[in-house]
Amino acid sequence: MTGQTADQRASPRKQPKQARARHTVDAIVEASARILEEQGHGGFTTNAVADVAGVSIGTLYQYFPDKDALLGALIARETGRLVEDAEAACLMAAGHEALDAVIHAAVRHQLRRPRLGRLLDFEEARLPLDAGTQLVRSRFTTIVAEILARPDFPQQPDMATATGDVASIMRGMIDAAGERGESNQEALAARVRRAVLGYLSMSA
Repeated sequence: MTGQTADQRASPRKQPKQARARHTVDAIVEASARILEEQGHGGFTTNAVADVAGVSIGTLYQYFPDKDALLGALIARETGRLVEDAEAACLMAAGHEALDAVIHAAVRHQLRRPRLGRLLDFEEARLPLDAGTQLVRSRFTTIVAEILARPDFPQQPDMATATGDVASIMRGMIDAAGERGESNQEALAARVRRAVLGYLSMSA
């Protein structure tokens, strides 16, 4: 027994420590992404993932007990990449430049592999994220809060609410654009920036 209930996403069995093991896990996670993109949920099986990754099913099960654990690892990978880009944006001195960079990072994150992004959005809503991924996602919110607190933005009466609203505006607009199949990243980023700046100026 794992101690998990039906509404919890399974976690990887173990974390790879050696370089070869990390390479194997990376190949398995990327194989999951490719199958989801090309075949959707219908073709997403552990046997198919093992075949595309070039590993045995036994090797896959050493790290991932089921498909939910694979999906959780894929969500964690994609979320981590977004936060890395946001961390880099946060290094910019000017708040407007940093916000623009974060918006562009979020747009790239969703539209770089649009079908995968849409499928993972569904999966994130289906089952709770594991604690590690939740922690990474909370870091993104913290980054947004740090940027909005800079002096070149209007002071907000309730920073926590403003941060949550801005993050929701970004996520909602970008996810909706992905669902519509948009591909023009610059145009989308400009619309998101306009919406966020409009919110910040009106709520101050």
